[in-house]
Formats: sequence, C-alpha cells, structure tokens
Amino acid sequence: MARLLDRLARSTRGVGVRQVRLASGIVLFAYLVSHFLNHALGNISIEALANGVYFHTLFWQFLPVAITFYAAVLVHSCLGIWALYQRREFRWKAIEPLQLALGLSVPALVAAHVVGARLGQALFDHEKLYPQELYVFLVAAPYRAWLMSAVLIIAWVHGCIGLHFWFRMKAFYKRAAPFLLAIAVLLPTLALLGFYQAGRTVVADSDDPDWRINNLSRKQIGTPAQARTLEAITDYFLIGYLGLVGFVLLARGARALNERRGGMIALSYGNGRTIRVPKGLSVLEASLRYNVPHASVCGGRARCSTCRIRVIGDCSGLPEPSQREAFVLARVGSSDPSIRLACQLRPVADLSFFQLFMAQTVSAHAHASQPARIGQERYLVSLFVDMRGSTQLAEKRLPFDTVFIVNRFLGAVSQAVIDNGGQPNQFIGDGLLALFGLATGQRNACRQALKAASAIAANVDELNQFLSHDLREPIRFGIGIHGGEVIVGDIGYRDHMVFTALGDAVNVAARLQDMTKTLACEAIVSEEIRITAGLAADDLPQQEVAIRGRAEPMIVRVVAHAQILAAMVDGPAVVAA
Repeated sequence: MARLLDRLARSTRGVGVRQVRLASGIVLFAYLVSHFLNHALGNISIEALANGVYFHTLFWQFLPVAITFYAAVLVHSCLGIWALYQRREFRWKAIEPLQLALGLSVPALVAAHVVGARLGQALFDHEKLYPQELYVFLVAAPYRAWLMSAVLIIAWVHGCIGLHFWFRMKAFYKRAAPFLLAIAVLLPTLALLGFYQAGRTVVADSDDPDWRINNLSRKQIGTPAQARTLEAITDYFLIGYLGLVGFVLLARGARALNERRGGMIALSYGNGRTIRVPKGLSVLEASLRYNVPHASVCGGRARCSTCRIRVIGDCSGLPEPSQREAFVLARVGSSDPSIRLACQLRPVADLSFFQLFMAQTVSAHAHASQPARIGQERYLVSLFVDMRGSTQLAEKRLPFDTVFIVNRFLGAVSQAVIDNGGQPNQFIGDGLLALFGLATGQRNACRQALKAASAIAANVDELNQFLSHDLREPIRFGIGIHGGEVIVGDIGYRDHMVFTALGDAVNVAARLQDMTKTLACEAIVSEEIRITAGLAADDLPQQEVAIRGRAEPMIVRVVAHAQILAAMVDGPAVVAA
C-alpha cells in the first residue's frame, strides 16, 4: 500500500495549475464537440435533432459524467479568472491574450441560455428542447440567434487555441495539423447549418395553432412570472461575473502599484546587461517586458527546461521551487539549487545569473511566437557509442595517424547508423550520438537502433581486420541505448546552429554507454527499448543499475557481444509489442 501511495505521489508531482486547466478544458471541449455533432443533425431533420439530443442528454446527465462536467466548468472558469490576475506579461504573442479574452467572454454570453434551459428545468420542471429553444432564438427574440451563434464560434476558437498550444510540440502534430484544421472548420460550419435548417422548420411551423399547443405549453416554456425570475437570475449572474472581472482588473492595477512602491530589483544577465524590474515578475516575464533574448520553447508554461538559468552567488534567499518546477528540473536530472526555470522563478532581491540555452538571434517574444523553429517534443531513441582507449592510442602515434583511425571508426559507426534508418547527430571527440525515430514510430525506432548496434560491431570488426597491421590491440567500443520523450530543435549561436535532441532519454543513453566499461560489455540496452522493440524477456541478462541524476534504480539489459542483437530483432524470439 505504501508503495502504491508513493507511486501515486510521484505521478502527481508534475501536476500544476496549467495541467488542471488543460484537463478541465478537454472535458468542456468534448461537451462542445458533442453539442456541435447534435446541431449538425439538424441538416437531416428536426426529428433527427430530437433523437440526437436524447443520447446527448443521456450521456452528459449520467451522474458521474455530470459531476465531472460541472466540476470542469467551475474549475476552468476559476482558473481563467486566476490567469487574468496572475499573468503579468501578454507580449508572448497576440493569440494568448485573444484566447483568454474569448474564454472570459463565454460565461457572460451563454448565461441566458444556461439559466433558461438548465435552471428552468431544475426550478420549474420546464421541458425545453430544440423546438422551444429554436422558437425563442428565431421567433420570440431573433437577436439571441446571433448571440448563440457568436458564443458557439467563440467557445470553439478558444478551445482550438488551447489544443494548438497543447499539441504544437507533439511529433504527430505537423502531420495531423491539416486534418485537424479541416475538422476545426467543418464541424462548427455543419453545426451552424444544422441550427439554421432546423430553425427554418420551426419558423415555418410556428404559425400552426396545433404546433403552438404541442410545443409552447406552460409545461414546456413556463409562465411569464417564471420567465421574469429566470431573467432576474441571469441579470444578477452577469452583474456578479462582470463585477468579478472588473475587480480582478483593479487588483492587477493595485498589485502593479504595490510592486512599484515595494521597490525595484536588478536582474543581471551575466553578459553585462542589467535591467531593473518590479518585484513579482518572473525572470522570463522580465526578459519579455524589456525585450531581452531568452529561449523558451513552451512559451513559459513549465513544459520544457529551455529557459533554465544558473544563479550566480548565494541561492539560499531564492523562493522555493514550485511543485511543477521541481518536477521539470528532476526530469532533466538537475539537483543543483542554482539551476532554476526562468518562467517560474520570481526573485524578491537582486539576482545575477546566466542562461544555459542562449537565444542570441531573436528575442524571447520571437521564441515564444515561433516554437516550431526552436523545438518539438517527441519520442526518439538515442544511441551513444564511444571508442575505448583513444587516449592511449594518441600517446603512441602521430596526431594525423590518430585522427585517421578515429575518423575511420566514426565512419564505420555512422555508416551502420545510416544503413539502419538512424541519423548521426553529434560527434563528441571519438564518440557519436545517433537518433532514431525522426521519421518512424516508436517500435520501429527501437528495432532500428538495436540492429544499428549490431551493424556497428560488425563494421568495427572489419575495421580491426583492415588496420590489424597498425593496431597493437583491436579497437573496442561501448554502446548505450535508451528511448523517451525529448526536445529536438536547433541549438547553438547565430550561424553555428545544430539540430540535436535534449532531454532525460539522451542523458540516460550516455550514462548507459559509460557503464559498459564497468560491466565489461559492448552494449547496454534499457528495459524500455527491450519491451518496445518486442524482444523476449529471456533474450538478454537483466541487471538493475543506479543512474546518476535519477532517484530510482533502472532495469537494463547487458549485451556482451553487440552482433547478436540483429538476430534477436529479426529472429523468432521477437514477440508482439
């Protein structure tokens, strides 16, 4: 039980306000999609619309679903108000304040409809369905048809912007974006057309006395007194809601005034530039306000670590990292208290620091508005390979001879990587980082990396034979393979940018490669790779090892001779993933 609770605590450690807002927003977006699909049935007939609303209501009024939905409404609305107060800087890009403004307008625009339909049913047992609502929108109060059309579009655009921010660093998004855009345009269009077509039917039938008797009874639409009561509730809600928004805006102004009265602090960037900002701004918000270049792939949402800074001097006076910041820093293996996320750190005193990822060519605003140029979050397999004994090799040969041998080694390794669908990414001395999965799925990427490791062993054997007359002992090597979510993008300075991967999975692969020395083997493969590639559990010996920067030990597979991996991948031992 204690272990289960510990796992639950670790799994929720990275949950912050943004994650809660995203989860509640997904619930509301699902309701909106269901509502739009129901509206679209109006293109068939009013009867189809009535049948659709039966199943729509049956699902969303099912007690667990209804509790989840109303909780999401309350949480998402409250967090929207909190975002209006909490966000100090809106210069990331125009789409962000637009999303917030659209979201905050929805409760005010939809209040009359919700009170009339839901509270009318709850308080007075009204039976308002599509015929009654369409009569109100298109006959009794035609202006409300335009109001409802506007709120549908506003809510849809707000939700689509939120999904865009969520998906934009996912690997599938670039390929899926055209299809998602088509859905984003077609679904509300069909919904509004269905609303219009069903409304035409109601308008045509509304002159029929029998239709009025069957659809406009007191049981269905209520009495004038009940209508006045519902209108009063709507008015009080609007006054309260708009008053709350106004209060938050006043609170923002009061906070800004108080921060200026509370004094200014100096932020020194380590490159000679110092700015003075009010207390309360995060380091990244300060960079935005004063147009100081500062990398931030995720736009300040604590979903990446590219805005990391290293604080110079005493760190004891800094605010404690939030739960989300601590989670992100732990994910990248940082336990140094001087390493902080600029988007989360709000210093209360003068601060000196330097950025770990420089953004010299564009400002922080430009980084946030063009995330695709900087990074993308996706699953990749990292393969680290290192040549053993290169230092001793250099001591006993002329420099050019050493370079020749190292280049032949790196050439043999790179050819093996390319032949098996990978991409040589970084040459680090006599070592190489190769990436798999840039153009394929997870399972295939893992299998390609394993076959590349086997091919590396074969190519190095051939190289040893070719250089046997020059080498006192054969070239040896170590390989580490691990997979996981990483950030891929261009890293560097001005004209010296390189495409590479950053993340825990890359660091672990490098650590596994180092361990091949102590475990006296040619390759170490993580359990993640073994399972995803579909290798049988008894194919390779298992070992539990401690990884520097990780709190828990990791299960790995030790490969004494890397050439056997190709046979395991292609042979009958491979099982379905």
